[in-house]
Amino acid sequence: MLDVKLIERGLERTGKSKGGLADAMGVRAGAVSEILSGIRLIKASEIAPIMEYLKLNTVPIMGRVGAGASIEPEHEQVPAEGLGEIELPFAIAEETIAFEVAGDSMLPKYENGDVIVVFSEQRHPLSSFYGEEAAVRLKTGERYLKTIERGKSPTLVNLKSFNAKPINGVKLEWIGEICLTLPRGQIERLRNKAAKTRKAAKAK
Repeated sequence: MLDVKLIERGLERTGKSKGGLADAMGVRAGAVSEILSGIRLIKASEIAPIMEYLKLNTVPIMGRVGAGASIEPEHEQVPAEGLGEIELPFAIAEETIAFEVAGDSMLPKYENGDVIVVFSEQRHPLSSFYGEEAAVRLKTGERYLKTIERGKSPTLVNLKSFNAKPINGVKLEWIGEICLTLPRGQIERLRNKAAKTRKAAKAK
């Protein structure tokens, strides 16, 4: 079941109206307000149109993250809206963004072309990520997918890979906590399923 707060955030994020959502759901205008106030429950048949209208299951791919060679944003020329979108089979409760994995230094866990979905805002202090894999951006701008290890001082970290030399003594500007990993094959299946769903909806 969709959470009311998720719908409220979706309306706010997209700038769409309750009336437009009601039209997408095929219900009277006041039904959305009743759902948001807790008077009315969401029907199972209404979940899909709500998710599609508010893009609750859509995550933008905001570039690539290096598992091997570094990815520098200024050389990547990613448009503001990103490189595209990934449609998930479920709604995402938090603000998330996605990156395509580039390189093979994190094999066998992450392959070139996989997509990782991360929280767009760093939610925990640096020390809580020691020993974890994450998307990181260095103070110098490069992006990596690496395991974060404690450095020689509280502000420095070492970045390790499964099969590449570590990057030692660097400062991080941002840590993207991984909440979901999508293998290349699964991404294609999700895209094909989304395309079929949209085609079927247009045919009605």
